[in-house]
Amino acid sequence: ELRRAPHCSPDLVPERKRTMPTNPAKFFQRPFRTVSQHPIRDRVIHLLALKNYKKAELLSHLEREGIVEKDKESLGEILQEVANLDANDNSFSLKEHFYRDIEEEWLGYSERERQTSEVTLSQ
Repeated sequence: ELRRAPHCSPDLVPERKRTMPTNPAKFFQRPFRTVSQHPIRDRVIHLLALKNYKKAELLSHLEREGIVEKDKESLGEILQEVANLDANDNSFSLKEHFYRDIEEEWLGYSERERQTSEVTLSQ
């Protein structure tokens, strides 16, 4: 006498694939992962929001972050658009109406700079 395995009810969808839950962060990634991937204009605005910079200091800071030659060439035009020149010390300060464009959680800010931006924006 042969014994058979108990008859199981067949899967209604036999070709069903089991999938792993997906990580939603993979689908909703930030458009910019590093500061150097942001437009140069935004980077200049966020730096000038913290303090006044001379053009050489600003350029040095941008070079540390990574700046392409094309952006270096457009720095003068960007400064004319977003900054005021102080003729006494040859430094640039951010024009008032650009403070509304500042992101408090800017990737390029250190913790101290983030605190400085919060104080500046709250005034």
